[in-house]
Amino acid sequence: MTSDATNGSDAAGARPAPSGTAAAPAGTLTIGGDLPVHRMGFGAMRITGDGIWGEPDDPDAARALLRRAVELGVNLIDTADSYGPQVSERLIAEALHPYPENLAIATKGGTVRPGPGQWVLDGSPDHLKRACEDSLRRLRLERIDLYQLHAVDPKVPLAESIGALTDLQAAGKVRRIGVSNVNAAQLEEARGIAEIVSVQNRYSISDRGSQDVLEACEQHGLAFLPYFPLAAGRLTQPGGALDEIATAHDATTGQIALAWLLQSSPNHIPIPGTSSGAHLEENYAAATLELSADEMATLEAAA
Repeated sequence: MTSDATNGSDAAGARPAPSGTAAAPAGTLTIGGDLPVHRMGFGAMRITGDGIWGEPDDPDAARALLRRAVELGVNLIDTADSYGPQVSERLIAEALHPYPENLAIATKGGTVRPGPGQWVLDGSPDHLKRACEDSLRRLRLERIDLYQLHAVDPKVPLAESIGALTDLQAAGKVRRIGVSNVNAAQLEEARGIAEIVSVQNRYSISDRGSQDVLEACEQHGLAFLPYFPLAAGRLTQPGGALDEIATAHDATTGQIALAWLLQSSPNHIPIPGTSSGAHLEENYAAATLELSADEMATLEAAA
């Protein structure tokens, strides 16, 4: 496995996107042994309406953003049936189908959206199988590259939820299985039921709550997709370590946060999301940043 990130932008104070394929300097990681992707993906949650609900204000701009991400070399797009709900998956298909041969689509099931601001877990086998079928239809796919349990439903035994995904895999509807929002014990249990190839948990330079899960992924060779990767909290304050390092590299604090992720673990595949074309470019320009050992240590101590 190799490691890296990408980031680029025309925004003032941000490192511009490199020429050529912006995602390539991030390196590649092969998920599950047969799904090679650049180590900077795109999280498609923010292309929906406010509060991850409904249509975006400008659907044409959302579709253009997706196409631009692929132009930058992104070959892993992560979404979920609950984003919108259904809106993100549909926009991806409208913008990109027929998909480039090397583009991997990851989606998630197991969360229901009855209304704005409402996220209800449903990990029942019947629901997961229906959700997968619906995602296949919206995404215009015969098989989903990476299908992830969105979260563990405490009302349903994990073995039943993961078992539904293995049934979908056996039926040829799912290529690889991942899990999201799990703790280390849940990951271990899931690995005893199916071949789990990835984990998607919240993780960033200032949020290490899933450190033990990341270490398990490193031990077992699983991809780790940190979501909310730009979260840096107080570290972004003027004059702080992150700000000083960003200034030294003529970059933004967000770009440094992405570069830190790419260098801190070879298993990381950050999936920054945005609805802004400028921020998209900025994120993928981060792939060219090289932090020194001293800078990595400074950031570690500050966090």
